Formats: sequence, C-alpha cells, structure tokens
Amino acid sequence: MRRVLWRQLRDWSAKQPISMHVPGHKNGTIGDMTFVQPQFDVTEITGFDDLHQPEAVLKESMDCVAHHPDYDAFYLVNGTTSGILAVIHAFQSLPGDVVLARNVHKSVFHALDLGAQPAEILPTMTDAQTFQYVSPDVASLSQLSPKLGVVTYPNYYGQTFNIEYTVEQFHAQGCPILVDEAHGAHFDLAGFPASALNVGADYVVQSFHKTLPSLTMSSVLFIHKDAPQRDDVIRLLQTFQSSSPSYLLMASLEAASDFYHTYDSTLFFERRTLLLDTLQTYGLHVKEMDDPLKVLVYHPNMTGYALQEVMERAGIYVELADTHHVLWVLPLWHAGDSYPFDQLLTRLKGLDLTTQHDDKPAEPQALYTGAGRYEPTQVENSYWIPFDVAHGKVLAQHLVLYPPGIPTMLKGEKVTPSMIKLMSKWDDSHLRVEGLHKGKIKVKDD
Repeated sequence: MRRVLWRQLRDWSAKQPISMHVPGHKNGTIGDMTFVQPQFDVTEITGFDDLHQPEAVLKESMDCVAHHPDYDAFYLVNGTTSGILAVIHAFQSLPGDVVLARNVHKSVFHALDLGAQPAEILPTMTDAQTFQYVSPDVASLSQLSPKLGVVTYPNYYGQTFNIEYTVEQFHAQGCPILVDEAHGAHFDLAGFPASALNVGADYVVQSFHKTLPSLTMSSVLFIHKDAPQRDDVIRLLQTFQSSSPSYLLMASLEAASDFYHTYDSTLFFERRTLLLDTLQTYGLHVKEMDDPLKVLVYHPNMTGYALQEVMERAGIYVELADTHHVLWVLPLWHAGDSYPFDQLLTRLKGLDLTTQHDDKPAEPQALYTGAGRYEPTQVENSYWIPFDVAHGKVLAQHLVLYPPGIPTMLKGEKVTPSMIKLMSKWDDSHLRVEGLHKGKIKVKDD
C-alpha cells in the first residue's frame, strides 16, 4: 500500500504550515484537542448511548451544547449538509414552494432534487466590497406561496444582514425558516455578530468545525421547540446520517461547546489589531467584514490568486482566493493557545510582494441578483462537451465554485455566451469548479 494521502499529510505538516483557513482548531493549536486519541474511537457499546435514539450520555451531552433555552441541539456527524437535507426533505409532502436566497449552499439544491421540490429564488443583493451575495430581498414574499424559507447568514465572507427582519417577514406569511449559519458557530461571543438563535428562526444549523475547535464534519442542528415538522426532521436525521456515528466527532462538538461557553475574546481583538496593522505596514490592504473573524487581504497590483501563491510559498494557507482578494479565517486566539502568532508576523515580513505579475485584478464578474425559479430536473442522458462550444446546450449538472460551494450555474439552465466567458476565466485560473473538468462540462443529450 502506497499510503499516498498519508505521505501528503505528513509532508505538508513537516513544513509547519500556518492556518488562516478552516477548521477552527487551526492545525490543533486552538482549543483542547486532547480527546483525539484512538482509544476514544468507540461505537454504541454499553454506556455510550445511541445517537439515533439518545436517552443517556448523548442526550445529556447535546443538552449541554444547546445555546438557547428555546432550542434543542442535535449532533451532526455528516456535516451541516445532513441537517439541511433533513429539514428540507421534511417539507417535501406539504403544498407550496421552498423559497431561497440566491447564495444557498449546493446541499439545498441536492435536497430539492431528492424530494422533487420546486423553489422560488428571491432577489439577492450583492456587496460592493466583496462582490458577493449578501442579503435576500423579502419584499415579494406576500406574492408567493412559501412553505419553507432557506437563507444563508452570514455569507462565506462574513457579511451579515438584518436576520431578525428576514425571519419576521417569513413568519408573517406563516412560513418557517431554516438559517444556514454554517460560518456563525462563534456568533454571540463578545464583539461578534448576533446569532439567528436570538430571533426565533425555526431551524439554525452551524458548522462548529469551521470556526470553533472541533473536527471537520462536526456540526449542530438547533431546532426550535415549536418548529413545524420538528418530529419529521428528527426522524430524517437518521436517514441522512451514518448509522455508525463517530464518537470522536461528537466529543469534539462537546469540547468546542465548552470552549465557546468559557471564551474570553480580549486576546483575540488585541492580536487582531496588531495583525491588521502589520499587514498594512508591509504593503498589504485589508477589508474588514461584519464578522471580525473574517478578513479580506489584497494587494492593488495582484490578483487574489497571485497573492495566494505568494502566501503559500511562505507557508501561510488561506481559505480561498478570488479575483481581488484572499480570505482569511482568523483563529479564536485565547490564553494558553499554541498558535504560531509570532511566526506568522515573521513570515508576513518576508513575503515577496515586489515581483511583477501579468494578471492584474480585472473587473469583477457581475452576479445576477434578480428573482428566479428552480425546477428539479432529472437528466437521463448526458455527455461531456468542451464548454466553449456549449452555447444553447442544457446543463446536466450544477457548476459549483468550491469554496464557497454555491452553485453559480444550475442544472437545467441553457448555456449562454456570458456563462461561457465566466467558465473560461475559471478554467484559465485553474479554479476548483465542480462540474467543470479539463475544459469540459456535462450537458443534456438531446
């Protein structure tokens, strides 16, 4: 056995990489990761309960993780995706439409496809700083027949909107709402934005692993005690999760919750201020987001992709790059952490920002912000075709830029010249786009 993945992990770790990306434990330097030991990788033996019918230690553990008295917490060992699938599928037999913001995660469309549920897509505003979707326009809700709303709060870049108003507007139409708060598990800590748990959202799902010190794929679904379809959602969590849940993942959620409840953000903001000052001292610029944990770093004479390469040569790994920026997910620094903060400052000083780059930041690609409708489409026959000759063809699968995992072009849409232009940019930049492979896309066979 060649163990190629193990060698890749070992060689990467030997370089002492510095994490400015998820997961929140930052290569094991944030929080208490001492529970990650082989002897704790148990199963449902005597004394360890059953995640799919919790009555003892797991029930008690999840009760301790609940952040708000109006909600019950449910461990997700198959990621936030499994919670999204369960909630949306629980509404499959009800009349009406699911109503979405345009920047929902790809798992939302997977859930719609599984249940053959159509969806109305709300107009969704973009932001001039990041060029990304931020807030859905709920003014048209009264003209629709919503049975479930799904919104993303915050967006991948850490931008928020008035979630209280949005929840109120859905509830005014008698419609429950699922808030994908994947990037907000740390919300409500001192100095950070407020969580949707404070405004009565029916379902709130958080990826603890993204910002708190828990293992990748460990998430929590918070279900309001008065949420419609509550029992169906709880039942469907069995359908969309493994029958052999990882006790290490669940232990990491418990540890992350303990970290959250005892966290003091004083040191975080002290280091953050010093870090942002240091970046600007060395010729980089920053854009601060609503969430202080997210920072966009850029250089006026470089694309974000070029800046990512410069940083990675120095052993600093970012969350993502776009045409203009790199996105950093800062650590939740705390007393006693082992995060290499001084080493980070040293590596920033040594960044080579003087090399000339041919690819200067271009005008950002405008995102479509209007209303729309999604009809689940089953494509029986399809084939791969070079994207540059696909004009007029029907997409057989979503095209998803990853990260952030938001479908940009949807299955069932006809390929337009503007789509081809955008695909060409992606291909030239060697970006990871699910559904775009070696210059080809999959289209419906007429």
